[in-house]
Amino acid sequence: MPRWTNSLAAPAERRPAGGIGAAVAAANQRARRSLLRGHGGGHAPVSNLELFFDLVYVFAITQLSGFIHHHLGWHGLAQGTVLFLAVWWAWIYTTWVTNWANPERLPVRLLLLGLMLLSLALAAVIPDAFGTRAGAFAGCYIALQLGRSLVTAAIFRGEGAARVRNMLRIAAWFALSAPFWIAGALAPESARLGWWLAALAIEYAGPMTMFVTPGLGRSSAQDWDISGSHMAERCALFIIIALGEGIVVTGNAFASLPPGSARLGGFVLAFLSAALMWWLYFDLGAERGARLISGHEQAGRVARNAYTYLHMPIVLGVVISAVGDALLLELGPATATRAYILVQIGGAMLFVAGLGLFKRFANTLGNFPMSHAAALVLLAALGAAAWRNPPGADRFAALGAAILALTCLWEWVSYHGGWVERMEALGLPVPARFKARAERRRMLREAGGA
Repeated sequence: MPRWTNSLAAPAERRPAGGIGAAVAAANQRARRSLLRGHGGGHAPVSNLELFFDLVYVFAITQLSGFIHHHLGWHGLAQGTVLFLAVWWAWIYTTWVTNWANPERLPVRLLLLGLMLLSLALAAVIPDAFGTRAGAFAGCYIALQLGRSLVTAAIFRGEGAARVRNMLRIAAWFALSAPFWIAGALAPESARLGWWLAALAIEYAGPMTMFVTPGLGRSSAQDWDISGSHMAERCALFIIIALGEGIVVTGNAFASLPPGSARLGGFVLAFLSAALMWWLYFDLGAERGARLISGHEQAGRVARNAYTYLHMPIVLGVVISAVGDALLLELGPATATRAYILVQIGGAMLFVAGLGLFKRFANTLGNFPMSHAAALVLLAALGAAAWRNPPGADRFAALGAAILALTCLWEWVSYHGGWVERMEALGLPVPARFKARAERRRMLREAGGA
């Protein structure tokens, strides 16, 4: 037998019986060596290490709400938004990586622990990111984003050239934005916001252009073969993080009040608002989104639009609302300040608008929920009226919570039986166009689309 032929042949005692057996054995060996999850677009469970990683972002969200609380005003809100966008971008890109890479493999585990340390350092300097620690913030952020992309590309060397090129494109976009982060850190504080906004604009444009890069081309839908259920679960967990941070802020603020303070009403209203936000997201939105992305042939495109982008206003709305809850406990029954009105209404409207857009994306009918549109109108009207004639803070918070409760009730009735059925049961007249719309929605729901 020629030498080259002999080198390709497996020893008889190690050769699996039959061609199919050999193929299965080879595939199993490759799977054992692979650093990927191997979900094939199916379900991928959230690992314990990912949950551990998220603990750093609980701290980061707390730092963000504290920053906004201590920098009330348009300029402070703009700065807080920039910091939030950076924190969100750091977390969501890591979520994409762990959707592909298996956290149970040693190289991936070490990468995540290193990213966790950088994220912790990033969160620690948030309070003075626009002050004397701007260099530390920018340095941690660049190291986190660029380092993760390059290390992941190295990890993917044995998983195919397409995956490596995909990560190198992402790294190139972060390298393009890095000089703007550095320039902002070195610039006077008055110019820092503009430089960092430019850096974020570059980074946020990357996924929309499929990371087109000279010499490396652009990513394709095949490069984003993710587990939809994993992405949906991870983003839902981040909503829990944001809501939980608000609960912690409310509890700490209430616990620090002197005995006998007239703040019990504000404490209850703050909790009620958080509970209603949870209800609005998890009663229908989370389930619909998970069902859409899990069964979609282009799960990566859905993850980019519905989760990477549309979850930003949802989370930011929760963070700003937590600041409003802290202000409520400071004010109690006193007259609502304009800062409190702006924060409370702005946070609620941002949350409802973002959630409505997310639900519209996951809705077969493709319509913005009428309940959410009505809530936005009512919240804007409440804010305008309070701006002209500020009421007591507790009363203002109660009216805001009532609008959220009405939205929950409207959506609950609409998708758990429907208004038409209830009106007919009461013998009330129902317009024909409402009946037709309800019937169409029922048919879509029965077909699995609602």
